Amino acid sequence: MPRILIVGGGYAGFYTAWKLEKQLRKGEADVTIVDPLPYMTYLPFLPEVAAGAIEPRHAVVATRRHLKRTHVVAAKVTAIDHANKVATITPALGEPYQFPYDQIVVTAGSVSRTFPIPGIAENAIGMKAIEEAVWVRDKLLSNFDKAAALPAGPARERLLTVVVVGGGFAGIETFAELRSFASALLEKYPELSFDETHFHLIEAMGRIMPEVSLKTSEWVLKDLAKRGAFVHLDTQVTGAVGGNVELSTGEIIPTDIIVWTAGVMANPQVVKGGDLPTEERGRIRAQADLRVVDAEGNVVEGAWTAGAVAAVPDLTGGGVGGYCVPNAQHAVRQAKRLAKNLIAVLRGELPKDYVHKNLGAVAGLGLYNGVFQSGNLALKGFVAWIAHRGYHGLAMPSWERKWRVLWGWWNNFWLGRDIVNLEPVQHPRGFFEEFASRPRPAVAAADAAPAAKAPVAK
Repeated sequence: MPRILIVGGGYAGFYTAWKLEKQLRKGEADVTIVDPLPYMTYLPFLPEVAAGAIEPRHAVVATRRHLKRTHVVAAKVTAIDHANKVATITPALGEPYQFPYDQIVVTAGSVSRTFPIPGIAENAIGMKAIEEAVWVRDKLLSNFDKAAALPAGPARERLLTVVVVGGGFAGIETFAELRSFASALLEKYPELSFDETHFHLIEAMGRIMPEVSLKTSEWVLKDLAKRGAFVHLDTQVTGAVGGNVELSTGEIIPTDIIVWTAGVMANPQVVKGGDLPTEERGRIRAQADLRVVDAEGNVVEGAWTAGAVAAVPDLTGGGVGGYCVPNAQHAVRQAKRLAKNLIAVLRGELPKDYVHKNLGAVAGLGLYNGVFQSGNLALKGFVAWIAHRGYHGLAMPSWERKWRVLWGWWNNFWLGRDIVNLEPVQHPRGFFEEFASRPRPAVAAADAAPAAKAPVAK
């Protein structure tokens, strides 16, 4: 029986395994998926998780619950020797071991791309994982609690300042959602004023959201300005040391919440740890049918790739540099085509090319506000927000997950956002260690002595 190894359990990996389960005949192939995390994260929901609009667990999909015929391995693939069709799997506990395969699907996704800016690695946080979104949410809530106990002044305003770096969709959605969240929180903190909250978005280019028209992006800028948010265009971060974000303009912004969304790159651990051919940007080279190819365009037999880790030609002509952009829309659809093509090859049939015209771009800009662009059609405000939630609510895999997200939105409509701060959860042993390390009070001798037994009547 052919062995299929899927490296990475994100969009592309999860959907490939999901579709293979549905379309493979019984006993036709053995499928294994390897990822260190036991869930797939629905990345478009991370800004709403950070803003308290979606319960964190509802923005992820449990791999083992929905992949019933796939072998799920919680580990990392640290090396790929495709010449011998063997991968090295390294679990969290135990020794690395060799895993032979017949077909490999590399869908290891992407990671945040950073630059050697002093302080960024130590003080900033990305928005690529559910853990990061939860941290930002709890950190903002914790800062509001701390600020409310301080007198007005620089120390208080520093706690109420947020800096987001990167003006693409991920950055703008995160920025707008957090600004909306902070405005809503002020109703619960009468000690604080709106003027003490400061939100800054830093963008190196002269515009934001290159996925939409210039006119639409300018509308977003005006909308953010109305809500008291500051956008710095043609500006770069030059340092983030000591709680101060330094800009190329010379401005210094004191803050301890820095969210980095300035681009992504293909997962370097998987790409550099294997012998599959890559292109100049470090992505695995693929042809339109999602089979891996070398620099001369020759197919590497038994190797497939999709998603953000792959350089897949965009046959519609709408991609950047001729390739599909690394977004969820392409990753999901590539995975579905990849599963069909892999099965076709196993059955001696020819694979088909992946062709998908981008349906448009939709972004949430906080509660009841959004923007949507498809060709020359642009929607703004409440209608676009409905389109945003409608699209992503339906795009969430499985009805079980859809209902959890929709039910959470419905509850929030009537009850408001849940503002419980669970930051201590990230250090749960702190309470135990604090009290366990305290010296015990002396116990009186009488209390320490065992109680005398009463005589038993005979």
